[in-house]
Amino acid sequence: MKKTALTAALFCFALFYSQKSQNYLQIGYASICCGPPSEKPVISYLKQFKKKNQLKSLEILVQNGMGREGEFNLYVGTDQLTRNQKSRLVRGLMATVSNQNNKREQNSSGIVNFDSAVVVNQSELNIKNLTIYKK
Repeated sequence: MKKTALTAALFCFALFYSQKSQNYLQIGYASICCGPPSEKPVISYLKQFKKKNQLKSLEILVQNGMGREGEFNLYVGTDQLTRNQKSRLVRGLMATVSNQNNKREQNSSGIVNFDSAVVVNQSELNIKNLTIYKK
């Protein structure tokens, strides 16, 4: 009986705390003619940020199916970050996105959109096509 109660309590605890963040930064990938740009520069920056700040995890969600040419959004959870870490993350993301947009081919490559003032709440996310980013 104790094992059953303990297992049920553990399952409920894991289910309740599986979604850690309530607030997310949104990074949008738009297409101009030939598909959206790669997310690799942003993801490599996020991995570097996680390692540098010794974070256990950094929640990244991806929302596919935003358009005909494969447009998508990335959402980065910010609730577990301190105020200082969040400001450094935003500055680094702005620099990474700006650098990626400056290096793109003007007429054929897509664009990356990031506005640091836009914070998306969990209730505003479309859960239908939202998954955890794994690559």
